[in-house]
Amino acid sequence: MDRLRDLAAKSAVLEQAKGVVMALTSCSPDAADEELQRRAEAGNRSLLEECWITLGSLVPPPARTAPEPEPALSPESAAAPSHTSDATDDGTATLGPLGRQIVRVATPQDLARCLLEHLAHEVDADAVMIYARLPAGGLELVGHAGIDDTLAAQWHKVPPLNGVAPHDALRAGVPRWLEDVEAYRTQYLVIGEPPDRWSSRAWLPVPSGDSPDVCIGVLRSRVGPFSASTRQHLQTVARLCAGRLRAFDTRSQDAADASAAAVQAVFDALPGAAMLLAPLPAVPGGIEDYRIDAATTQTVDVVGRAGRELVGRRFQECCPTLAGEPLREGLRRTLTTGKPYESEPFAHQEVVAGVAELSTYSVRAAPLGEGLIVTWTRHDSSDRQEQRLADVQRLGSLGWASWNLVTHEVTWSSQVFALFDRAPARGPVGLTELPDLALPEDAPALARAIGQLLGEGRTFDVPFRIRAASGLRHLRAVAEAVPDADGTPVEVHGVVQDLTAQRSAELALVESERAILTQHDVLRAERTLAGRLQHALLPLPTRPVRLAGLRVEVAYLPAQSGIHVGGDWFSAIELPDGDALFVVGDVAGHGIDAVATMAQLRFTAKGMVITGSSLTGALARLNTLLLHSRDSHGTATLVLARYSPAERRLVWAQAGHPPPLLLRGGQVRFLDRPRGMLLGASAAPAFAETECRLAPGDRVILYTDGLVERPAEGLDRGLKRLSEAVMNHHTDEPGSLGPLLTSMLERERRDDVCVLDIRVPMEAE
Repeated sequence: MDRLRDLAAKSAVLEQAKGVVMALTSCSPDAADEELQRRAEAGNRSLLEECWITLGSLVPPPARTAPEPEPALSPESAAAPSHTSDATDDGTATLGPLGRQIVRVATPQDLARCLLEHLAHEVDADAVMIYARLPAGGLELVGHAGIDDTLAAQWHKVPPLNGVAPHDALRAGVPRWLEDVEAYRTQYLVIGEPPDRWSSRAWLPVPSGDSPDVCIGVLRSRVGPFSASTRQHLQTVARLCAGRLRAFDTRSQDAADASAAAVQAVFDALPGAAMLLAPLPAVPGGIEDYRIDAATTQTVDVVGRAGRELVGRRFQECCPTLAGEPLREGLRRTLTTGKPYESEPFAHQEVVAGVAELSTYSVRAAPLGEGLIVTWTRHDSSDRQEQRLADVQRLGSLGWASWNLVTHEVTWSSQVFALFDRAPARGPVGLTELPDLALPEDAPALARAIGQLLGEGRTFDVPFRIRAASGLRHLRAVAEAVPDADGTPVEVHGVVQDLTAQRSAELALVESERAILTQHDVLRAERTLAGRLQHALLPLPTRPVRLAGLRVEVAYLPAQSGIHVGGDWFSAIELPDGDALFVVGDVAGHGIDAVATMAQLRFTAKGMVITGSSLTGALARLNTLLLHSRDSHGTATLVLARYSPAERRLVWAQAGHPPPLLLRGGQVRFLDRPRGMLLGASAAPAFAETECRLAPGDRVILYTDGLVERPAEGLDRGLKRLSEAVMNHHTDEPGSLGPLLTSMLERERRDDVCVLDIRVPMEAE
């Protein structure tokens, strides 16, 4: 369909151009077609370009006196740059695509956008302005692209002044090239602020017979002159647009203009805001926008234009905040179905006497011929109050009711009927009949409150329940009596509110609190059981122990936050051959499962090493145990160290565990970790051993990550704090481990901490 529409439009342009040639040369249609083909070939142009130029110039072609070896160029084509249907020799792009595109434009505003899209790439154009000469001598901005609406409004009408470049170009009939705006500021009034916003400009009169009436401005932020090829290209573009602009002026719109003029005459005498809109079809189908053909004097756009000043402009340009999706869809539906459209009330901010004021409007649209009459209604304060009251009832899930005790008249708002799930056709219920709507167990309290209100005038606030179609509904009734001069109640005003959601949330909260307390008791019992199990499986020595000539202190501190027991553990035993075995591990997780996995690893590791397994072999078997044990807790980290007193040799291996710390001669360093990954993470891990020769006075510390890890802090920072604390709190006296842990664990402990402090005595000890 798009292709057929384009083909039909191009055929119309061709037939119009043939008609011009036939009128000027008195030739046949076939001869006119041949003449257009000859001109296009002579000018190295497409046929569509030649048609547009012919329609714009209306100049007869030169007479052909004799056959020529090459086609003679017409005066129009001689001034145009030579180009083919793809590209010219001087590098400028062809006008073929532009000629095809302007077939689709419907207004000068569309033409400006089309030109900017083409010239932005070809000549680095940033904006395009199209001015038309007014009968009084001034200029009117009929199309623009690349400039903001404020600037367009400021320069919409230009009086016939000297020193305006578009005026000068139209008077002289030749382009004006403003290639250095600063240099031309003394000669011309420069359009736009600041003046150097567009550093170079070209104003091109559009050829139209004796004197041009339209001027096209091409504005560039680029500094520098227009090259010769660019000047030729822009002049040819102006000539190409002449036919399209002439088509705008010559198309038959007598009926539409007469209708618009009649409506405008009526609009001039009408109060309120109203517009006559003409739909502008989009190229692929549908409606792109609307043209304002008439407007009342009280219709004002965003920049302050009113009444007849809006005629000819686009609706989205004048009312961008109103032309949203709901209104656009409503206007389209009215054009399609012919049924009037009325919008929901909406808030709109307007400036009155310099003060921003928020008002409420609604829009109504009705068809008139092929256009639409659109009116705006501003709601007064009473309308707004009623709307606000309706919004309060809807948002607060409440409604109002009144009972006249003298006339027995009962009035309910629509929201009360909805709350009671009662059809409005059944009518409201009297005050004394209200308890009949409540559940039997809630009715007595509501009836007693109503009786006290009628007898003593006492205000009541009573919750009750009803059975609705959606289920049980919790309501609340609040009422007060209006007495007469003697104090006798004559009228009752009340409010009914739906508390179902609130009550459901309260019940859910109570159930949640109960569940939390139950779960807390279960977890507390689990922690007590896990703590007792851990204490039984991991007894702590109360004083330093001697193993293979070493002095060993042990510390275990459970986490202070949470209610679970962790899986940190240690082993420090002397082997049958006189060596010492040191183990520190950390099982992932907390609770009874972690304690059970800890016990399994602890006893298995000791058994393997005692029976002669190497450290790496023990780690590999422990990894297999975690992978294939149904009761395992997942993963664990571990460090194994074996000390031979004869050589003072410490051989150790690790599985994803922090490295031991060595203090020697007043210097602290962490031992280089051998290869090894955490247990339970891979079916084929690789472990390695390394050794360290200890000297008298050395101190080795094995620990779990709870000693060095803190939230939002890297492990390197924790290791650095540990090394500094060991240096600051080092002493050879027993019991030095306590001050060290105190300095490291200043805040609440989020994880268990296990530490082995191993000392190599001096020779004299």
